[in-house]
Amino acid sequence: MNDISPSAPNTNNTDPDTRPHAVVIGSGFGGLGAAVRLGVRGYRVTVLERLDAPGGRAYVHHRDGYTFDAGPTIVTAPFLFEELWALCGKKLSDYVELKAMDPFYKLLFDDGREFSYNGDPDDMRREVAKFNPGDVDGFDRFQKVSAKIYQVAFHELAAVPFHSLMFTLKSAPDLIKLGGYRTVYNTVCDYFKDPALRVVFSFHPLLIGGNPLTTTAYYCLIAHLERKYGVHYAMGGMGALVDGLVDLIAGTGGQIRYDAEVAKITSANGRATGVTLLNGEELAADVVVSNADASWTYKHLMGDHKPKRWSPAKVDNKRFSMGLFVWYFGTDKRFEDVYHHMILLGPRYEGLLKDIFKHKKLSADFSLYLHRPTASDPALAPEGHDSFYVLSPVPHLGGGVDWDAEGERYRQAIQDRLEETVMLGLGDALTTSFFTTPKEFESRLLSVNGAAFALEPQLFQSAWFRPHNKSEELENLFLVGAGTHPGAGVPGVLSSAKILDDIAPDPAHFKK
Repeated sequence: MNDISPSAPNTNNTDPDTRPHAVVIGSGFGGLGAAVRLGVRGYRVTVLERLDAPGGRAYVHHRDGYTFDAGPTIVTAPFLFEELWALCGKKLSDYVELKAMDPFYKLLFDDGREFSYNGDPDDMRREVAKFNPGDVDGFDRFQKVSAKIYQVAFHELAAVPFHSLMFTLKSAPDLIKLGGYRTVYNTVCDYFKDPALRVVFSFHPLLIGGNPLTTTAYYCLIAHLERKYGVHYAMGGMGALVDGLVDLIAGTGGQIRYDAEVAKITSANGRATGVTLLNGEELAADVVVSNADASWTYKHLMGDHKPKRWSPAKVDNKRFSMGLFVWYFGTDKRFEDVYHHMILLGPRYEGLLKDIFKHKKLSADFSLYLHRPTASDPALAPEGHDSFYVLSPVPHLGGGVDWDAEGERYRQAIQDRLEETVMLGLGDALTTSFFTTPKEFESRLLSVNGAAFALEPQLFQSAWFRPHNKSEELENLFLVGAGTHPGAGVPGVLSSAKILDDIAPDPAHFKK
C-alpha cells in the first residue's frame, strides 16, 4: 500500500494496539468527522482514501502556484467543527481562522440589479425594499417560519438517527406542521410577490443538490442557519479544515492511508467484518463506516452480501441531485470589483431548473456561482494574482450529455458570460485553467450518475426514506456523508458523523 499519512501511530512504540478497529471508507468531511469521533471514543481508526490526499469533495488542487478548493467553500455551522476540536481537548480557533463574510454573498441579476445578502435584518429589509417595498413584511414573516423549521428539522433532528420507522412516525406531526409536504419555492412564494425576491429566498437548496421547485420546504431552514451563525471562510481555504481534522485523527492514534481503494466490504453471518482493497489486501474491522457515496456503497461495495432494501435496481430508481460543471482558473491581475462570493443569475429561473432536473438537458443559458477566495486570502495565488472557481449546475449523467465533446465549449461559454458581466478582459488575464464535469464526479469521486450531492433531497428521499446511518443491510456497517441522513452540505455530513455517537457500539462491546 502506498502512503501512510503523518497520522500513523508512533512507530517507536512496539506495543500492539489492541483497541477495537474501525475502518472508515473515504476522507470527506463526513469520514474525517467520523474518524475523530470514533478515535475519541476509544477505537483504533484506519481511514482508507482512494485519492492521493484527503478531503473527498473538499480535495485541494495546487496548480501553477494557485490553491483551489475543489468543492465546499463556506462554513455555515462553525459549532460542528468546534465540537470536534473540543472532543480532542483543543480549540478550533487556535488552529484555523474562520473569517465572517459580510455580506454573505452578492446576487447579480441578468438585468443588472444586485442584491447584497447578509444576516442583519435591517440591512436585509433595505435590500428587499429596493426590489419591492411591499415585500418587507413578507420578509419578516418568512424569517419567523425559517426559524421554526430550523428549530425542529435541524436543531432537534439533524443529528438524530432516523433508522426507526416508529421514531419517524412520532416525528411526522411536527414535520407536517412545518409544511414539509410543500416545496421551498412554493413556500417562499407565500411571502414574496416580487419574482426576483422569490429567487433570492428560494435558491438555497441548490447548495445541497436540491431543486427549489421540488425540494421539501424543510430546507427553508438554511436561511435561518445562515442568519444565526453567519457565513464564514476558512483562511487557507477549506483545506485548512481538512488538514486540521487529519491532525486530530493523528492525535487519537488513527491513521489515513492514501491510494487505498476499497473493492468490497466483507461480511459474515449478517455482520460487516472488514474490507478488501483493490490490491487484494484484507483489513479486519469490528466496525465499518462508509463515507463513500451511499448509492455506490450499496451498488458496488457489498461483496457477497446481496442488498435487499437498497438493491442496485432500487438505487437506480431513485432521483439523484444535479451535476456540477466547475471551472478553476487563475489570473495575472486582480479583479477587485468581484466579491468573494457572487451568484450571477441568468435570464431564466424556473425554466432553467426544469431543464437541469426534469428534462436533464444542457441549456444555452446558465446561472453561476463565482468564488474569488483571494478577495479575502491573497496567499492562495501568486502576488498580484487572483484565484477563482466558477460553478454551474448541470444535469447529472442520466441526461446523456457528452462531456468529452461539450466540456471546452461550455467552459468557453462561461468565460464569455463572465467577460460580459463582471470580468472584462478575463481571457487576456488567464494563467492557469482546468475544469471538472459530472463525468469526473463519477470516475474520481465514485458518485453514482456523477451526481454532485448524492440523492436529491425530496420529501420521500429524506430522513427515514434515505439510506440509514445504521445500515439496514449489515450489522456494524454505518453510513456517513451526503447520501445518508440528514443530507448533503458541510453541516449535513458533519451531523451524519455525530449520529455515530448514538448508534455505533461502545468499544468495550468488542473487548474480550
